[in-house]
Formats: sequence, C-alpha cells, structure tokens
Amino acid sequence: MKPHHRIFFIQFAVALSLGAFVSRLPDLQVKFSLTEGELGLLLAVMSSGVLCGLTFSVRFIERLGARTTAFVTVFGAALFFALIPWMPSALAAVPLFFIAGIFTGAFEINANIETDRREALLGYRIMSRAHGMWSLGFCITALVAAGMRQAAVSIELHSFIILVTVLIAGSIVFSGIENAPHRQDAHPGDSPPIAFPTIGLLPLCLIGAAPLLAEGASVDWSAIYMRDVFAVEPFIGGLGVTIFSLFIAIGRLGMDPVIDRFNPRPVAIILLGIATAGLVMVATATHPVVALAGFGLTGIGCSSVYPLAISAAARRTDRPAPVNVAALAQTTFLVFFAGPPLLGFVAEHFGIRFSYGMVVPVIGAALLVTRALAADPAPMGQPEPVQPHG
Repeated sequence: MKPHHRIFFIQFAVALSLGAFVSRLPDLQVKFSLTEGELGLLLAVMSSGVLCGLTFSVRFIERLGARTTAFVTVFGAALFFALIPWMPSALAAVPLFFIAGIFTGAFEINANIETDRREALLGYRIMSRAHGMWSLGFCITALVAAGMRQAAVSIELHSFIILVTVLIAGSIVFSGIENAPHRQDAHPGDSPPIAFPTIGLLPLCLIGAAPLLAEGASVDWSAIYMRDVFAVEPFIGGLGVTIFSLFIAIGRLGMDPVIDRFNPRPVAIILLGIATAGLVMVATATHPVVALAGFGLTGIGCSSVYPLAISAAARRTDRPAPVNVAALAQTTFLVFFAGPPLLGFVAEHFGIRFSYGMVVPVIGAALLVTRALAADPAPMGQPEPVQPHG
C-alpha cells in the first residue's frame, strides 16, 4: 500500500463510524424519546467536542506523529460513537457525544496535514481524493445502515459491528504509516497551543464552511426529512444519505485532475452553483425521487470546495501549516456540526423544508469570496524535494 493510501484510510475509517452513527439518528431519536430540538442539543454537544479537538490538539499531534495520532483518534472516535446507543438515556450519552467530538476534531487535523505534505512529495493534488475516501466511507456505511434499518437490526448491534470492523482494518493499515516531511516552504515557527483564524484566512473559512453546512444538513437530517415529509419506508429514507455520499465521493475522487487543469476558483464557482440548485430541489420537492435527486446534486456541488479551502490554507506561509489548517478546520467543522443542530431548531418551529432553504444564502456568500482561491502560493506540477525533519 502506498503511503498516501494509508492516509486516505484515516478518512475512510472515521467516516464508517460517524456515517453509521448519523444514519441511525432516527432510531436514536426514538430510543431516547427526543424532539428534533433535543436531538439538536446532543449534536451541539458533539460540536463542542469537535471544536475542542480542533483548537487544542495541534501540539499533541505534532508530538505524537501521524501513525500514533491515527490510532488514537480513529479508534477513539469509533469506540465512543459505538457506545452512545448502549446508553440508557440521552443524559447519560452527553459525555460520550463530547468525547467522540474531540477525537473527530483531532483526526481531521492529522489527516489533512499529512495529505498536504504527501501532495508536496507527489507533485500533484490528492486532497480532494483524500476527502473522497471520507465520502466513500459515508456512502458505504449509509447503504449498509439503510439495509440494517429495513431488516430491523438493532442500533446497538449495528454500532458494535462497525466498531469491530474499524478496529481490525485500522490495526492493519495504520501500522505502516510514516510521517511525511514538512513542505519545503513551510513556516519554520512552532505551533501555538491554540489555533485561531487570521483576517486573511477568514474568506477561506467561509468557502470551506458553506459546503460543509450543506453536507451536515444532508447527512444528519436527510433520513428524518424523508420520513417526516414523505413517510417513506426506512430503506428509502436512508437513501438520502447514501445518494448524497455517493455523489460527493464521485466528485471528490475525480476532481483533482480537473482542478489542476482549470484552477481552483472557476471549479469552486461551478460546484457551489450546483450545490445551490440541489438544495432548492430538496427544499421544494413534491416527490421522494425529486428530493433524492436534489441530494445527489448537492453532493456533487459540495464535493471538492472544502478540500480546495484546506489546500489553500495549508499552503499559506504566514504561519505553520498545522496552525492554518487547524484554524480553518475548527471554523468550518463548527459549522458542519453546529449547523445541523441549529437547523433542527428551525425544522421544529418552521418545518424541515425551510431549514434546507436557509443554507442557500450561505452558499451565495461563499461565491462572493472565491477570489481567495485564485492565489496559489505553492503551485502543483513538480515534486518538491524531500526535506528532513528539523
């Protein structure tokens, strides 16, 4: 297995765990007797954990290295996502939501930094493909979850199966991970204990946050949307997550050569436009097929915009790459995890259709600042020389 393929698997493994968990949110809602707003509060607790992981873990990740961090964060997230359904009540599950969020935030920094450094060694883009493995993992686990829900497999048994799968596969793949050398033009400074975005990074934060808000809404609420709006069977309801994840995976896995040829900004503009069309279809759908098609378009539109923002942040030379990536990731993933809970409150008071329509203005705001993607301080095309750690 090539070194960057092992890094890809970090994304895939966490997506298996988180995807299985969010695909069973309707069952968790029933198990704990929660309203949409109360479920949103639990997701907000997880968001707080993600923010803590993104904010405070940079120094620990640099000290532990890519392999140890992969073991700790991936296995930690998988364990706590699997434990939540076994809790006797929502109150007992609150600490587990928070801890699972911490591991999820830390994994994100580790995977993105190693992917960026591998890009420098290879001489061509792989960031979108790395995130494509996240989406592929979501697609596979969502499809499996739809089948398990239809077959009335308990959420507890389902979560245990996913945990064992991740532990076995991760033990094999992660054992061969080696730290990639820093980029040649990397900032030489040390990473501060807390990462915050700078003024120059804020446009990239908005560009990355907009598709993640759409992704969070599609992943966390699509099964509940299909159930409440169209009263479909569990398998059909689960197809919203599956189709979204499939199309976002297709887009990400095939987009790197397109970006190399046409440059990041025009690709991002087109993708954000497609995402807008998909969200409008979901918000106004009068038939389940139209809604599912809307989720597919939203998936294509969301596919590579966030990876483009991550790459641009990692190549900035004003601060060390882990700091800029952590700062962008904590801002965007706060939206990814905190956005759906807020949309849950909107759904409870104004209807779940309206919550999808609320994402459209955020996409429009991102379109206004895509100029931040035009400048690429480290153009791809030639491999950079290997630099020793120092």
